[in-house]
Amino acid sequence: MILIQTALSGLFHGYTRISSYFGKRKSPTSGASSSHSGIDIPAPEGTKFIAVADGEITFRQFLGAGGYTITLSFSKFKITYCHCDPNFIVEVGDKVKQGQVIGKVGPKYVYGVPGNQYSDSSGRPTNGATTGCHLHLGIRIDNKYQNPLDFF
Repeated sequence: MILIQTALSGLFHGYTRISSYFGKRKSPTSGASSSHSGIDIPAPEGTKFIAVADGEITFRQFLGAGGYTITLSFSKFKITYCHCDPNFIVEVGDKVKQGQVIGKVGPKYVYGVPGNQYSDSSGRPTNGATTGCHLHLGIRIDNKYQNPLDFF
């Protein structure tokens, strides 16, 4: 198995606290799953994050509960970064290197997204199923979600 050669602290400098772990949980907001497919790392809007491995950007758009999402693919792996800034800095098809900045943590609120069914208690549209600014990191191997902490 390929081991991702990075530390959680390297994902974005200075932010390492995990607010929601992989697996069963109490849904924090309407529309959020009780089976969490990744880990959540709170960070301020605009915090840059990096590619955890060399690979190719294979997805970059709004994706339901994940909000604005970037997917990095390599070998049998797909790494999803959710609740991103909608002003993407990578394009689908870009080849990226481990450690390269590929995105930023997005805002809690996003406006004008066709089909966005997510909002907070005040009715303001959110960046997917979220209660605040954070990065959701998911790892799939052969399209099956894995605990990201098994790789860091």
